[in-house]
Amino acid sequence: MSEQVQNRVSERLRRSTGLAGFTLVLAGVVLGLATFAILTGMTPIEPTPQNTSLLLFMNGILLLVMATAVLGQVVFLILEKRRGTPGAALHLRLVLLFSIIAVVPAIIVAVFATFTLNRGLDAWFSQRTQAIVDSATFVAEAYIKSLTDAVRNDVTQISTDLAQQRDIFDTDKATFFRRLARHATLRGLPAAFIFDPTQQADGQQQFGARFVANDEIKFFPPSADALKAADRGELVVLPPGKGGNVVRGLIRLPSYPGSYLMVYRAINKSALGLLERTRAAKQEYDLLMERRLGVQITFGMVYALVGMVLLLAAIWVGLWFSDKLVAPVVRLLDAARRVSSGELDAKVAVVEGPEDLQTLSRTFNSMTGHLKQQRDDLVTASDAIDERRRFTEAMLAGVSAGVVGIDPAGKVSLVNRSALNLLGHGESDLIGKPAEVVLAPFRPIFEQALTRPSGFAEGQIDIERMGESRSLFARVTTESSNDAEHGHVLTFDDITDLVSAQRTSAWADIARRIAHEIKNPLTPIQLSAERLKRKYGAQIQSDKQVFDQCTDTIIRQVGDIGRMVDEFSSFARMPKAVPEPQELSAIVREATVLQRVSSSDIDIELDVTGGEFVFPFDRRLITQAITNLVKNAKESIEARLQQQPLPRGHVSIIAGVQNDQPFIRVVDNGIGLPRENRHRLAEPYMTTREKGTGLGLAIVKRIMEEHGGRLILEDAPASPEGIQGASVTLQFGKLAARTSAAE
Repeated sequence: MSEQVQNRVSERLRRSTGLAGFTLVLAGVVLGLATFAILTGMTPIEPTPQNTSLLLFMNGILLLVMATAVLGQVVFLILEKRRGTPGAALHLRLVLLFSIIAVVPAIIVAVFATFTLNRGLDAWFSQRTQAIVDSATFVAEAYIKSLTDAVRNDVTQISTDLAQQRDIFDTDKATFFRRLARHATLRGLPAAFIFDPTQQADGQQQFGARFVANDEIKFFPPSADALKAADRGELVVLPPGKGGNVVRGLIRLPSYPGSYLMVYRAINKSALGLLERTRAAKQEYDLLMERRLGVQITFGMVYALVGMVLLLAAIWVGLWFSDKLVAPVVRLLDAARRVSSGELDAKVAVVEGPEDLQTLSRTFNSMTGHLKQQRDDLVTASDAIDERRRFTEAMLAGVSAGVVGIDPAGKVSLVNRSALNLLGHGESDLIGKPAEVVLAPFRPIFEQALTRPSGFAEGQIDIERMGESRSLFARVTTESSNDAEHGHVLTFDDITDLVSAQRTSAWADIARRIAHEIKNPLTPIQLSAERLKRKYGAQIQSDKQVFDQCTDTIIRQVGDIGRMVDEFSSFARMPKAVPEPQELSAIVREATVLQRVSSSDIDIELDVTGGEFVFPFDRRLITQAITNLVKNAKESIEARLQQQPLPRGHVSIIAGVQNDQPFIRVVDNGIGLPRENRHRLAEPYMTTREKGTGLGLAIVKRIMEEHGGRLILEDAPASPEGIQGASVTLQFGKLAARTSAAE
């Protein structure tokens, strides 16, 4: 997502969040006022537990939504700050500042309101108040209890007396009625009844005896439960209720079968109303006592809602205010960031506003203009320097000489491709490394250059590269500079082939002269020795054996000298190779057939299946090279057998192709090749054997050079007996084309 798209998305999110915050603020105000009105009884809706729970649930949902909105806004600002959006950090600080300004007063008000609410509730539900309510209820209940006790006493006394008047009840009812009336009058009872619940006529209760103070007093029949309790012998007291403002006493009269005595004791109507009001007040007080925690929680939710409303409003106002306040600063920050990322064309719009901000905008635009001009100049100069560098690198890469640049600190700063190839190193092995370490073979020339005023020195050095010794001609020059410290440039060429060619040419000329000067007198010497032996051999009587031995020695030595002269002549007059399509494996077999037959104490093994293909080479010269290598291998083995008879001599001849380069490899288990001056074994007259001429490997090397190949001298793999012979390889040049022997 691009920077502009992200800014547009952020702006839309901020606007949508502000609209949502305004909606939540409005909803919070409405719901808070509604909650307050319902809880304080200002609406027809009663604050029942169900309604209170619903209000708390709605307030909780709104608080959760508002908290989520606030948290989302804060998280959004934090993410904007981490993303590096210009002005996000300032936005966040302003929002937090407005939030703190809103929350601190809200918390103070909430603490004060909680304190006052608790104090008010504590006063309302204090122990003194509760004692007054309980005392009032106790007084009312004690009044009723006193009446109840009086009724119990009256019923007990009347029933006891009437149990003794059973005869009068049957014989003189008038006297019995007067006696019942006297009991009621003496005790102040408004009514007394003796009745049998089963005796009714036309739905009216029939009485065995009755006394009523006035005709307005009615009989209120007891409930079935009261009758059952009386049947069990209990004295039942019926509180005021359906029986009017009287307390009724009920008892069964055992002496009067099926009859019950019920008396009335009147209660003051005002006292009864006071009792009812006292009980209702007590019940309401207990209910409020139980709902005290709910009221506290509800008011706490209201305060929390108001606090969250203020917080969200503060955040919303903070966003709006911060947008207006930091908009110019944000534009400057955005432009500065674009400049830091390389966009020097960034400009800040100069809008109406404080003069300081306008001046700052114009100064910023001027600064970016100067920066762009300087950057363009630097790019132009850099392009020119880069073009010159590419030209220099191309020139250095094209020369065959190795070139190495060394900075004043003595570290390698530049290496061309030819130098890497000649030294056999990678660029990472040289660049930035101390020259005295990675270019140690050149140290004598460096030291010589440092001691000279001109700072120039040259000389020839020998280095080892991939197991081969190479001759390099090196020159060291010093940079021309006015500084106290100077860098150096090292150039060197591989003159190994040149030195070898010069030596070969010189030795060829010497061989030609030696062959010419020595060969001429050899034939007369040999003929004279043979003539002396034939003519005078039979005439000599004394010391004949000495005579024969001397003449034979002359003839043998002349023959050896002749063969040596022939080698000189062959080396001096090496013919040009005439390549013709030949099968490599067939030539190897033909060149070694006589060697294999004549070597009874040395095993010669051929592995030429990989060489069964045809390619152009000089048959005679390659045969000569193979013969020389096998001859050298046999001589090396014979020298080893004189010192160590075991193991048996073994020569392995392998022919094949590797990396499109045909090769012939001769491996033996002889005395091996010397490590010292091994690279000079192919030079003329360089030999390690007493009777060797030193021309065998030189001739082989020249033959391979004629074929565009090379001669490789290596150590053979060590045998289990610890013998490490020689491995000599004739490697031809890359094939342009080849065909199989079957074709």
